[in-house]
Amino acid sequence: MEPAGGGCFLYYAYGSNLLRERLLLSNPSAVLCALARLQDFKLEFGHHQGRTSSVWHGGTATIVESPGDEVWGIVWKMNTSNLSSLDKQEGVEDGIYVPIEVNVHTQAGKVLTCRSYQMKDYVCGPPSPQYKRVICMGAKQNGLPADYQKKLEAIETNNYAGPVPIMEEIEAAIKAKKINSA
Repeated sequence: MEPAGGGCFLYYAYGSNLLRERLLLSNPSAVLCALARLQDFKLEFGHHQGRTSSVWHGGTATIVESPGDEVWGIVWKMNTSNLSSLDKQEGVEDGIYVPIEVNVHTQAGKVLTCRSYQMKDYVCGPPSPQYKRVICMGAKQNGLPADYQKKLEAIETNNYAGPVPIMEEIEAAIKAKKINSA
């Protein structure tokens, strides 16, 4: 993969890492680079090998080749030093997601080659309401196209109502930021 110069790489996020506060929990170097569209892919949710995510208590997002479809997401510019923490967050060691290279189109019409992740060996299943909320919050935070946001809002969830500790961490990070910028 071509480094983006100065020990950086580009990462294409389409799931919970659309939300800045979520990504920054373990990857402090991330800087917003662009909104971008991934052509001929669609968003799906699933359980790796049929097991529900212990972090999110439901299916998690992945991208699947699908001619004519598109996925919107965000290109983050990240320091190479965060590559291992990002891989760890995506469960690469455990074989849940594998890194892939994708070419995405920015709104300015540039094509960027980015690292992204794809779930291997999964069974389709709905996300938890909490996970869906993080994705929708991230889409809104970064101004993804309105019709795409509507599509995300329409995703069915599994109605999980138990505790999601990472959601509390994210909400705390959002609150802390509000206090700092007040």
